[in-house]
Amino acid sequence: MDVKALLEAVRNGDVGIEEAQERLKELPFEDMGFARLDHHRQLRKGFAEVVFGPGKTCEQLSAIFARLAEKSRAVLATRCTKEQYEAVQKKTPGACYHEDARAITLLNEPVAPMGLVAVCTGGTADIPVAEEAALTAELFGARVERYYDVGIAGLHRLLTVLPQVRRANAVVAVAGMEGALPSVLAGLLEAPVVAVPTSVGYGAGLHGIAPLLTMLNSCAEGVGVVNIDNGFGGGYLAAQINRLAGRKPEERA
Repeated sequence: MDVKALLEAVRNGDVGIEEAQERLKELPFEDMGFARLDHHRQLRKGFAEVVFGPGKTCEQLSAIFARLAEKSRAVLATRCTKEQYEAVQKKTPGACYHEDARAITLLNEPVAPMGLVAVCTGGTADIPVAEEAALTAELFGARVERYYDVGIAGLHRLLTVLPQVRRANAVVAVAGMEGALPSVLAGLLEAPVVAVPTSVGYGAGLHGIAPLLTMLNSCAEGVGVVNIDNGFGGGYLAAQINRLAGRKPEERA
């Protein structure tokens, strides 16, 4: 329960003063010894804290996920193994594993998707990173449409779906190799393009450095670049743009 919901529960008589006081002791963060959970992040950012799976033991990840599940509308853990998921699922039975995205999710309070985020990839090999982006945007309330394998090596493939992509409030362009897809999209679209370079490619691609530099040096306006293989970062940024696009200025205070 977030602060606003807690205050409303007190006002409605569903939660007593003493109980509310106890709950507020865990804010703005909860110290678990090996992790400090930021329960105020949703209040500040609109989205709850997200858990990065690598480097955490199965026990640590499952404990963190379970605590977030008690307090958040939605929980997301990224770059997780199946072994980690099995540990999480034991503590949080409702958790789901998304193999392509390597992510674990839980949705406690479904919301109607709003706006539109388009996720495009240069090739099929970029789909795992793109799925991380798409899943992130969906979990944080965006309606998402996927357009995969529309890279510029066959430009006609991209032009075919361009009318649909133009309807999006934000576009995530995921590409490896030379990484030209975001520049092409940004030159044809009004919406901002979030460029996600991937480590897909041959030796001179330098594990994603080549597409990263291409995207950073784009001459097309309206391109923002996140780190190599950072589908989560791309999806998160696109979801923020999409959410704000549907709000009036007075609602953003």
